[in-house]
Order: sequence, then C-alpha cells, then structure tokens
Amino acid sequence: MTKENTNADQLITTIIGGIEEVKGKEITILDLREIENTVCDYFIVCEGSSNTQVNAIVNSIQKQVSKTLKDKPWHVEGTDNAEWVLMDYVNVVVHVFQKHIREYYDIESLWGDAKTTQIETSY
Repeated sequence: MTKENTNADQLITTIIGGIEEVKGKEITILDLREIENTVCDYFIVCEGSSNTQVNAIVNSIQKQVSKTLKDKPWHVEGTDNAEWVLMDYVNVVVHVFQKHIREYYDIESLWGDAKTTQIETSY
C-alpha cells in the first residue's frame, strides 16, 4: 500500500521512468483532483504494442517503484491477457493498454474534465 509520506509526484515520476525504461508509448497523466467523487487523484495511461510489452511495462513499473520508493501496488489486474492492465497505487492508478483496447475504451475522453499532461518521449 502507498505510504502516506510517499509524495504523489515522486510516485508519478518513478512510474513514468518505469514506462520509459521499456519504451511504453503515448504516456498521459490525468489529474483528477478537481473532479468530485473520483476514486484516486491521478490516472497514468500508456500503451504497449503487444501483450509481451504490456507485461514488460507493468513489471518495469513494479520494479522501479519497489526499488526507488520501497512501495508496491495495492492491486494489479489484467495481467492474464495483458490487453489492459490496471495497477492501483491508491492515489495513483496506472492503465497499461494495447493500442486497440485503449482506443476502444477511450479513458481520456471519459475523464474529459481532468487536467491532461502528455509526456514527451525521445524514442
């Protein structure tokens, strides 16, 4: 579970580092703090090109967060088919999609009121 003293910014930075480590694509941060009745403060959404890459992204995030912040997700689901894996770090929820599943569910539009930040990658 996320420790109270773990800064959300540190967690987000570490998660993004884990995504970039294995070349996750289209990284977006949705800031949900200004929206009423949300389940968390932030969504981080990204995509991999295959179920193998989706699982690699999830493993990389877990490894980076464990190593850097000594933390682990409260819950992870979707690793069996690795089309959409959800990682719950309590205040930060990570969605790792395959491209076609991300387009189908279009989470960014569902949370259209959220402040959105695109992360530029150099690969």
